[in-house]
Amino acid sequence: VFQSHIQCANVYHQINITVIEARQLIGLNMDPVVCVEIGDDKKYTSMKESTNCPYYNEYFVFDFHVPPDVMFDKIIKLSVIHSKNLLRSGTLVGTFKMDVGTVYAQPEHQFYHKWATLTDPEDITAGCKGYVKCDIAVVGKGDNIKTPHKANETDEDDIEGNLLLPEGIPVERQWARFYVKIYRAEGLPKMNTSIMANVKKAFIGENRDLVDPYVQVQFAGQKGKTSVQKSSYEPIWNEQVVFTELFPPLCKRMKVQIRDSDKVNDVAIGTHFVDLRKISNEGDKGFLPTLGPAWANMYGSTRQYTLMDEHQDLNDGLGEGVSFRARLLLSIAVEILDTTSPELMSSTEVQVEGVSNISEVKRPDYEFFLFGSFLEATMIDRKIGDKAIRFEITIGNYGNQIDGVSKPLSAKKKKKDGENEEEESDLIQNSSEDEADEDGDLVSVSSTPPMKPVITDRNYFHLPYFEKKPCVYIKSWWQDQRRRLYNSNMMDKIADKLVSIPFFSCKMCKGWLRWQDRLNSVADSMGQQAKQIRTQVKKNTIRDKLKLVQNFLQRLRFLADEPQHSIPDVFIWMMSNNKRIAYARIPSKDILYSIVDEETGKDCGKVKAVFLKLPGKKGFGPAGWTVQAKLELYLWLGLNKQRKDFLSGLPNGFEEIKSAKMGPCLHSVPPVSLVYNMKQVFQLRAHMYQARSLFAADSSGLSDPFARVFFSTHSQVTEVLSETLCPTWDQLLVFDDVELFGEASELRDDPPIIVVEIFDQDTVGKAEFIGRAFAKPTIKMCDEHYGPPRFPPQLEYYQIYRGNCTAGELLAAFELLQVGQGGIADLPSLEGPTDSERGPILPVPLGIRPVLSRYRIEVLFWGLRDLKRINLAQVDRPRVDIECAGRGVQSVLIQNYKKNPNFSILVKWFEVDLPENELLHPPLNIRVVDCRAFGRYILVGSHAVTSLRRFIYSTPDKTSNNWATAGAYTQVQDYIYRIFLLVYDKELDSEFGNFEDWLHTFNLYRGKAGDDDERTLDDDRIVGRFKGSLCMYKLPLSEEITRETGFDPSMGMFQSIPRNDPINVLVRVYVVRATDLHPADINGKADPYVVIKLGKSEIKDKENYISKQLNPVFGKSFDIEARFPMESMLTVSVYDWDLVGTDDLIGETKIDLENRFYSKYRATCGISSNYSVHGYNVWRDPMKPSQILAKLCKDGKIDGPHYGPGGKVKVANRIFQGPTEIEDENGMQTEEHLALTVLNHWEEIPRVGWKLVPEHVETRPLLNPDKPGIEQGRIEMWVDMFPMDMPAPGPAIDISPRKPKRYELRVIIWNTDEVILEDDDYFTGEKSSDIFVRGWLKGQQEDKQDTDVHYHSLTGEGNFNWRFVFPFDYLMAEEKIVISKKESMFSWDETEYKIPPRLTLQVWDADHFSADDFLGAIELDLNRFPRGAKTAKQCSLDMIRNEQELPTISIFKQKRVKGWWPFVGKVEAELHLVTAEEAEKCPVGLGRNEPDPLEKPNRPDTSLMWFLGPLKSIRYFIWHNYRWLILKVLGVILLLLMLGLFLYSIPGYLVKKMLGV
Repeated sequence: VFQSHIQCANVYHQINITVIEARQLIGLNMDPVVCVEIGDDKKYTSMKESTNCPYYNEYFVFDFHVPPDVMFDKIIKLSVIHSKNLLRSGTLVGTFKMDVGTVYAQPEHQFYHKWATLTDPEDITAGCKGYVKCDIAVVGKGDNIKTPHKANETDEDDIEGNLLLPEGIPVERQWARFYVKIYRAEGLPKMNTSIMANVKKAFIGENRDLVDPYVQVQFAGQKGKTSVQKSSYEPIWNEQVVFTELFPPLCKRMKVQIRDSDKVNDVAIGTHFVDLRKISNEGDKGFLPTLGPAWANMYGSTRQYTLMDEHQDLNDGLGEGVSFRARLLLSIAVEILDTTSPELMSSTEVQVEGVSNISEVKRPDYEFFLFGSFLEATMIDRKIGDKAIRFEITIGNYGNQIDGVSKPLSAKKKKKDGENEEEESDLIQNSSEDEADEDGDLVSVSSTPPMKPVITDRNYFHLPYFEKKPCVYIKSWWQDQRRRLYNSNMMDKIADKLVSIPFFSCKMCKGWLRWQDRLNSVADSMGQQAKQIRTQVKKNTIRDKLKLVQNFLQRLRFLADEPQHSIPDVFIWMMSNNKRIAYARIPSKDILYSIVDEETGKDCGKVKAVFLKLPGKKGFGPAGWTVQAKLELYLWLGLNKQRKDFLSGLPNGFEEIKSAKMGPCLHSVPPVSLVYNMKQVFQLRAHMYQARSLFAADSSGLSDPFARVFFSTHSQVTEVLSETLCPTWDQLLVFDDVELFGEASELRDDPPIIVVEIFDQDTVGKAEFIGRAFAKPTIKMCDEHYGPPRFPPQLEYYQIYRGNCTAGELLAAFELLQVGQGGIADLPSLEGPTDSERGPILPVPLGIRPVLSRYRIEVLFWGLRDLKRINLAQVDRPRVDIECAGRGVQSVLIQNYKKNPNFSILVKWFEVDLPENELLHPPLNIRVVDCRAFGRYILVGSHAVTSLRRFIYSTPDKTSNNWATAGAYTQVQDYIYRIFLLVYDKELDSEFGNFEDWLHTFNLYRGKAGDDDERTLDDDRIVGRFKGSLCMYKLPLSEEITRETGFDPSMGMFQSIPRNDPINVLVRVYVVRATDLHPADINGKADPYVVIKLGKSEIKDKENYISKQLNPVFGKSFDIEARFPMESMLTVSVYDWDLVGTDDLIGETKIDLENRFYSKYRATCGISSNYSVHGYNVWRDPMKPSQILAKLCKDGKIDGPHYGPGGKVKVANRIFQGPTEIEDENGMQTEEHLALTVLNHWEEIPRVGWKLVPEHVETRPLLNPDKPGIEQGRIEMWVDMFPMDMPAPGPAIDISPRKPKRYELRVIIWNTDEVILEDDDYFTGEKSSDIFVRGWLKGQQEDKQDTDVHYHSLTGEGNFNWRFVFPFDYLMAEEKIVISKKESMFSWDETEYKIPPRLTLQVWDADHFSADDFLGAIELDLNRFPRGAKTAKQCSLDMIRNEQELPTISIFKQKRVKGWWPFVGKVEAELHLVTAEEAEKCPVGLGRNEPDPLEKPNRPDTSLMWFLGPLKSIRYFIWHNYRWLILKVLGVILLLLMLGLFLYSIPGYLVKKMLGV
């Protein structure tokens, strides 16, 4: 009842983002930087030079302390910026946006290794601008970050298959316009003081409306505002705000806010959130987000204007609004854009435009009628009990008398046809006066008459309504959107049905929906699903099916939440002295009437208990725990014309009292009060048995609880039990003469609610509130028989709440017995055994109290640990007291806690009568007291074991296993681990049940429990730990157990446990690495080192800190000698080294070594999977496998081991097969591997088998006390322990990080072809290029190397014969190059980077007087790149485009490869990889130099520079370019010459011929 719907308390959240790399960035030769932005917080990666696929692997952490709703609406924005430096902000390549809520909704609250698609907000026609690969995780308090199973690299390189999108969202998202049309608003409150208005009026001489509203819409990180309408309570905007965003958007909520424009600062009037998932449907018959035009109701603080509004947060949408603020007519539509159309505006800036008014098609408002009757007002807080109290009901502004309607001045000037606005305004203004207007229409009565409360008890008052129940009724006008609310009610009811039946039936689902066509699309698929689930339920699938049903339920609840309400919620306010004190808010759909039963709201026409609470922040913390008032309230809301049945749900037997002013004729007028002439008398019996797990209310860590039971106007209390969190009151409270009004049969079906409040009695001051429970009594009418099955009632557990959290459970039973004609004498007698010691207190009667049996509880007292000081004095002589159900036992005194904190006598027992029903077992209390001088005892701390179930002894089944295999792990051969190990992705303890197989740890608490949600702060209340165990069993015990050989009666059920004398142990801690550490320095990095603490010993590895690394590999082992039990808590911390000042703690993890040491799982040294005598996988334990096996067999009293021929070994009738013929260090045949086979399968041995801890690495979260519950990184490590009284173990194995291997990559650039021609020739205008090739290994841009220039290539062909040489360090297992360099000139030391081995080759056009032009590039991943083509012709871009399909090669395997590869053109290159040793043996020169020189390329003459040989060049150019033209011209000239000669000589020739000369 008290759970506030919206959490508005601040919560710690951390958002971790790793930017791994970017690919396919659009742009030439760019220097990209990635900017990560959340809200106003921005962080940048480093800049990578000249690359379109930069590799970063940088980790960012953002910390937030805000309410969850604010958190989830924040936008995560990833942007890639090109050429950013100190002077220029760079150009934006593209951005990606997503809200935090989307990430939080993912499994494990994270995206892992996913590619974000970049788009350009300035140009939506441009398509994808590249991809950024990243991890995003949202971590709340107590969340564990789970790193998903690593897929292999090639899977992740499939960008399309691993996009950063939630499931179900298409890969290709389209641009869309989101149109938010804002039409008008109504019912705005005053936002200015009237003093100001009067001053203005004096000067200007006119009255103004006291608000200047405008609407602001926020979506996907952008804001749009409408214009400001000056001085208007009913502003009309008719504007639309247009957002351009990808669809479906990755931002779920749109925030629409009406704000008041002010010269100093604008404040919110009201806020409305639109969840886009609720106004769209993605199914086959789906639709884009569509809303309205519909009225959005806004709620917030109360409507009186104050300069400093204490509830302003409510107006900003944080927390539950306590009053109606305004309503806004808006609509939302989405249009998918066709990005190819030319007239499209390509920017995503927010646009604000005018739209046409929709008032012409205005649907008429319907008249609604709201009726309420107050049957009871009890539990009124005593602070307000001295003045008269009245209750007011409002719906929208109707019914609000103090600060309701601010009528716009414009309305008074004009009257519309047929709509008398003034009348309406008067009607609302004078609603408290019950008068009828001329039409005989009724006027609203919205509040009850004031009445002085009477005392119930010392905390609460009640109003003496007795048989006269006040009523209210209000008329209001709204659009008729009931159909939507009806659908919503139906789905709610189906969902409630689902919750109430253990496993739902499809028949029900179908039956409910058969008459409702409107719901078909949802219902059909759901009905089908329900049917399917129903048929598939088998014993083994029930858990999965239950999950499906949960899913189902969530979908129904989601669909049931209707975004277009139209009718505002109903508020009930308790008023005292004309001030608003406390309120309740009831959704209008819950009380809405329909002629169809299933459509009616769940509370319509029913009497409901309503609890009033304080508004806003006042209702948080202790102030909000108390009830302000409890009402029994009847509500009915429906169309005025349907109101004939509005009284039908009330308890029968009343007369209606009409208002005196109404006159006799109006019989249809609702009553102003009801007088009940029929009443029933009852006796209530509250059987208060016990409570458990209550809050600690005193500084001792205990409480002195008593319970107060309220029913109607009566209250009684139980006795106070001192110093316990689990009181057993065993008390019967009898309430006589309880009067209830109405018919007996109705009361039986729906009895009023009983409230039980539990308090802590303090010697001074008033009792402190612990929690509250609600119950309904079982009712017996006087004509019914008191007997089974309903009577006597069974004890039940009722949940106790305090604020928003659970605060324990109450075990009780309640019965309400009708007193008939014969009076109390007819009721079942209360003759119980009256308790002489407890005086007049009645115990719970026999039939109701549980049936008891005799149990024996054995207690194993092992020791006490980490006891803190009490009142500054150290604990010296502690003792443990155990108590259960009034019986108990005490441990022996520990004589000197410092010297030995263990107990000398281990096992004690006591007998006690406990209920047969295990669920009713009382808690067992463990208390530790310190014995001081003069016989004084001081309580150190206490622990309540609420459930004894896990300690009940069951006789071991001789045949079956009593141990199930441990949980999940990953079998990994990581680059760090040279051997196959089990790498647990969590702590080893959680894998093996905290090693509590026989020794349990009980935390001892002291001090008050934290408020509200701060339950996690219980850690601060821990004052120590008690180690021991419990065992309980029914008496008598069967003989066969005690008859077993070697049974020690003094040890009871705790046979064969080790001794608890102090023991010296060598602890060897191996720390492998840490991952995802929280940055500790300004540069977003840390300089981590390890600190190990155990008892007084501390090892600081400060000199070996790792510079600027958030994923350091430590690879270290540390040896510490310890003496158990005094030194058994190991702390492994990671600190950040600082040059100046103290080092900061990043995080730490604590390991209890003692439980591990004594555990049957044998966690001292992991059992490896095979037995090696030497090498890095050498057997580490001083005991050989055969010795361990022999000891296990002896301890478990089982036969074996018997080694047989052929690699067989027999243990307890089980035969194991192992490998044969293995020799030990002396060359002798050994059976160790056979013994090891048995140890690895020890859990298969019947009765005594356990899973033994394997050789492993555990991953432990690092926590920091300053940020409780939030992981600050994780550490991978393991611990070995060796008792010092055994033979010494060998030296620690070396786990230092692998050293990278030195390689040299030799790249020969032979030729290029078809390179783009960039320059125009001076003389001829012909295209040419001066080509050179540049190359480098990624991460080593400063070592880039260039070939010489091939000048004036006219065909794109270039000849180079040029060698690049790149030396580098490489980690083969990780497939990464290791680079150590200083980050900047100010860096103290070098930072190590690991980046993938990628060779970049670029082709450039050299220019003399301007910057060189970049032509193209190719990047080859040396581990997997396509094989080069044999000839230039076969080389094409498909080699890179279809990289996934083509076979790839690795230079590390191939060593030497030659071929043609495409970039903008083609390059013929040869790659040759040699190790550093080989490079030394046969060195080569750079370029074409010695040693091993390359021959000069055979370049055409044009490749000379033109000003060195101009004649030669000109000759070449002219001849080269105009060769055919010159030849043609010469040919023509010859022809012409010949023709000329011919013409010249022909006349003479003819004359000669004619004359015959």
